[in-house]
Amino acid sequence: MIGRLPLDEQLDAFRAVLCHNAVLVEVLERSAALGLPGWYLTAGCLFQTVWNVVTGRPPGAGIKDYDLFYFDGGDLSWEAEDRAIRRAREVFAGVAAEVEVRNEARVHLWYEEKFGVPCPPYESTEAAIDSFAATTCCLGVRLEEGGRWRVYAPHGLSDVFNLVLRPNPVLAPRAVYETKAAHWGTRWPGLTVLAWPDGGSA
Repeated sequence: MIGRLPLDEQLDAFRAVLCHNAVLVEVLERSAALGLPGWYLTAGCLFQTVWNVVTGRPPGAGIKDYDLFYFDGGDLSWEAEDRAIRRAREVFAGVAAEVEVRNEARVHLWYEEKFGVPCPPYESTEAAIDSFAATTCCLGVRLEEGGRWRVYAPHGLSDVFNLVLRPNPVLAPRAVYETKAAHWGTRWPGLTVLAWPDGGSA
């Protein structure tokens, strides 16, 4: 099983599996051309590609959108983020996917209204990825100079390959985790969903 391989081999396997998703690779390449500061392709498009491949499904099956995070703390206005979104719309024209572009430096401005709990300002894109409702989802990939892949995976890759969903009670409410878990469990029946811990901080 890939999830039992040494970490360097898991990284190689992770990249190889993601490359099965031609849309994801195209989005990565076009994202690099945008040059957004601190950017990562992140969240569902990554772990869902892995889950699809290891369960014998088409690599891009059911992936709703491709999340592109970046971090620009120099201008927290909606107008600046909207300019980045509009520019990305031009860059991703013709791609067979919806690409969601978000400045993670602005998340604390709207998070509480949407999710009911306050979000301290993030200091980086990595910090934003760290706060996902499940540790299994805490992944980011970007292309750097020379085509080198930078992979951010603070909790490793074993759970991703082993289809284990592990809660991350640092910010998102319990209900967010359980709603996502129920949804993903119907799509990947082999998914092992670990329970939200009693007394979790969120």
